[in-house]
Amino acid sequence: MSASLTSVDFVLSSSRHSRPFAADARFLADGRPKPVVVFVHGFKGFKDWGHFNLLADWFAHQGFVFVKLNLSHNGLVVGGTGDLEDLEAFGQNNFSLELDDIGTLLDYLPTAAYLPAEEVDFTRLALIGHSRGGGLALLKTTEDQRVQAVVTWAAISDVNPGWPEPLMQQWQQQGVFHVENSRTGQQLPLYFQIVEDYHRNRLRLDIRHNLRRKLRGRPLLIVHGDQDETVPLQRAYHLKEWQPAAELVILPSVTHNFGGAHPWQPTELPTEARQAAEVTVEFLRRVL
Repeated sequence: MSASLTSVDFVLSSSRHSRPFAADARFLADGRPKPVVVFVHGFKGFKDWGHFNLLADWFAHQGFVFVKLNLSHNGLVVGGTGDLEDLEAFGQNNFSLELDDIGTLLDYLPTAAYLPAEEVDFTRLALIGHSRGGGLALLKTTEDQRVQAVVTWAAISDVNPGWPEPLMQQWQQQGVFHVENSRTGQQLPLYFQIVEDYHRNRLRLDIRHNLRRKLRGRPLLIVHGDQDETVPLQRAYHLKEWQPAAELVILPSVTHNFGGAHPWQPTELPTEARQAAEVTVEFLRRVL
């Protein structure tokens, strides 16, 4: 008799802010302890974007507990529309908040009654991050010894995207500038506090420094498409340079979202996302 797919939803709260944020976990309830994978979305992303639920189901069927979260200030509201709607929260987001949100989730998971000990092995814990979430996954791994392995998909290599000086001056004077969400047409605010947070926490947020000095031998897989239109392939080579022991997989003809889009109507994973998932599972089975 085959094990049933179990899906649980839960809401987290943080001591650092007042915004509740949602997460979910999926696994096959077969009575065997399984490694845990936490998936971190990117900028303008969220846990149920596009094909991410299909991805969670696929990993569960491969023998993992797959957990994904909405970072607290990503613009979604618990019980809301399921898409970006709280633009004020989006504007107040910063990298330190996001790292702390991941920490809140990692603290919470071992206490969750619906993740019973016979199903979950927290000594085999990995992070997967997409795009900006890949940078967050790297930084969280270097500061949290509970994470045993990390995988990046189309990851940034610097949380500072290279803001030009004229923009910085205008941004500081006005306190905000806007980026367009090309999918929805929304003008998304970014308040200058994200820059101030970056400067206050420069060492914590320095991917190059932390990857070189604090990964401490834990396995890293870097996955990137050679047609990435958002995060240049060169970023993957930077990460590999800073951590030569990392495994680098370059997927041919693959773009930034690995074939996905939101909403995603098909019942199967995009072919490109399946490629990334397969190389990731092969890696995690070896190292966890």
